[in-house]
Amino acid sequence: MKTAELRQKDVAGLQAEVKELQKAHFNLRMQKATQQLNNTAQLAQTRRSIARAKTVLAEKQAAAK
Repeated sequence: MKTAELRQKDVAGLQAEVKELQKAHFNLRMQKATQQLNNTAQLAQTRRSIARAKTVLAEKQAAAK
């Protein structure tokens, strides 16, 4: 998800997005551990997406204070 799309969400939406991305990242890690993951670049993509979402979330929370 792009940063512009993340900035349009509210705090609750961003928290849900982070939770969903973390779940997806966990599933990818399990696939890698069981030798079922074909595209290992997905791990880096989800990790960066989590970081991106957490950054936008922190910005919104700081702006709310």
